[in-house]
Order: sequence, then C-alpha cells, then structure tokens
Amino acid sequence: MELTVLIPDDLAGRMGVSGGDLSRRALEALALEEFKSGRITKPELRRLLSFGTRYQVDGFLKAHDVYEDYTLRDLEQELEGLRRLGI
Repeated sequence: MELTVLIPDDLAGRMGVSGGDLSRRALEALALEEFKSGRITKPELRRLLSFGTRYQVDGFLKAHDVYEDYTLRDLEQELEGLRRLGI
C-alpha cells in the first residue's frame, strides 16, 4: 500500500531540513505509534521498518524510550528456569 501525506511546502521544507528522510521519519512515527497501541507486534514492526534483526528493533524501541513490560512474574519464571538448569 502506498500512502500519501499532504504537508504544506513551507512546513515540509523545514521538517525535511531538521534531519533525515521525511518519508522514513513519518513511517517510523506511524509504526512506533501502532506498536505502542498494540495494533502491530514486534515482528510486524520489524517487517514494516525493514530491520534485518530483532536487535535493530530493540535498539529502535530503546531510542524512542519504549520498553516492554517486565513483571515480577516474568522474573520469577526466569529464575525458576535457571534453577532447573542448575545455574
């Protein structure tokens, strides 16, 4: 799907000068918002942004201060798994 966004020329000029490819920035902003709202998954985010690895996705999310929920239960499950492995 191709999406067109109309931006007044004077604003587009200033926005484009402020750093990087404006189309890419718009795509990243949309993808980030969709991920944060739960409408797309991490693998879908990776595909949408054409990242080669999940580490690139993690870096992208970290750069935008988006962190996955990590609960006490998650920690307990990991500790139990380590205990079963004898670690």
